[in-house]
Amino acid sequence: MTTVNMHEAKTHLSRLVEQAAKGETVIIAKAGKPMVKLVPVEAPVRKSRMGTLMGQFTIPDDFDRMFDKEIEELFGL
Repeated sequence: MTTVNMHEAKTHLSRLVEQAAKGETVIIAKAGKPMVKLVPVEAPVRKSRMGTLMGQFTIPDDFDRMFDKEIEELFGL
């Protein structure tokens, strides 16, 4: 854990942010009193979208053969 005063934090903010991003705890103090803690932002957890619409509709058994006659007519087969 690193503790720095306000002036040092202003001067070396980018370095301190890098340290915090790597997992090190950085405390910024004012007049020797801890004021804030720099911590990395956790990446949002992406929820799986698989099964989102499960049970809300059905797929017909002949799905792969639907509209065969119309397609044949369109292409003159």
